[in-house]
Amino acid sequence: MHPAMFWEKSKDDKVQCLLCPQKCVIAPGRNGFCRVRQNEDGKLYTLNYGKCSSYGLDPIEKKPLYHFYPGSYIFSVGTFGCNLRCGFCQNWTIAHGDPATAEVSPAGLVETAAAEHHGHKSVGIAYTYSEPFMWYEFVYDTAKVARAAGLKNILVTNGFINPEPLDEILPYIDAMNIDVKGFSDRYYNETCVGELHPVLRTVETASRRCHVEITTLLVTGLNDADDEISQLAEWLAGVDREIPLHLSRYFPDYKMDLPATPVSTMERAREIARRKLSYVYLGNVPDSEGSNTYCPKCGELLMGRGGYRTQNAGLSEENRCRACGNKISIVGN
Repeated sequence: MHPAMFWEKSKDDKVQCLLCPQKCVIAPGRNGFCRVRQNEDGKLYTLNYGKCSSYGLDPIEKKPLYHFYPGSYIFSVGTFGCNLRCGFCQNWTIAHGDPATAEVSPAGLVETAAAEHHGHKSVGIAYTYSEPFMWYEFVYDTAKVARAAGLKNILVTNGFINPEPLDEILPYIDAMNIDVKGFSDRYYNETCVGELHPVLRTVETASRRCHVEITTLLVTGLNDADDEISQLAEWLAGVDREIPLHLSRYFPDYKMDLPATPVSTMERAREIARRKLSYVYLGNVPDSEGSNTYCPKCGELLMGRGGYRTQNAGLSEENRCRACGNKISIVGN
């Protein structure tokens, strides 16, 4: 076990975890909601420090990040544990299960990420697969080593984190893809066992400090109504209309057996969101133009995508549209 950060003593040797908005009060010998933070003799420890359940070299578009070093590769790594309980979880075997793990140190992980894999170099490390904020202490230590080694740090996260730990780690984070699961408290409460407001706060804070993209999984009949998509887009435009929004198609998984979201629903949602946002993409919809990047000013095709392969079609080296000269919000190219 490794000493945890962000907690305080309570009465009767209980401790209160202050890492995320669940704010679990944990009795001796018990774990928090996330399963990976344990009270041992009145002190809080993390159970997954240095325990890696999954890793691999991925196209960065898989995270998904379309406006951060497009066409590059990122070394992706994850552990187990999560502070939400989404009924549709696609990584539930590691997030909520008991997967086999391998021990890794921050320096060892950075060395592996910096090496060449199958002829490809990684631009950095993506902490993903399960919730990286529930791996906080290890991610925090590793991110500092990675930054010193010249690697980028990326969080693929549900954004359900308290302000203090977020502020402490952000200086070492270069990009985040944040899940905004839906745009109602009811959806968060009933489908994810969480709250909407802390996630919106995370997006607003992080967008001022690093590159941010948003993903919303549209679940049939639960969070795919036109007015909810419009409200989501309007809020995000109020933060920054240049933030890319990825609308991802739901398929049955874990505890949810609702039918897959119709492609027509996905396309309609994209059209609604594009009225307020510069860049809206469709995920899990093969052969769709919704994966391409178009100039929000003149409509010129800038980046064409097939699967996770990206081709520059109209973007200059200065990240401007070659047709009209409009500056495009892309980091690295």
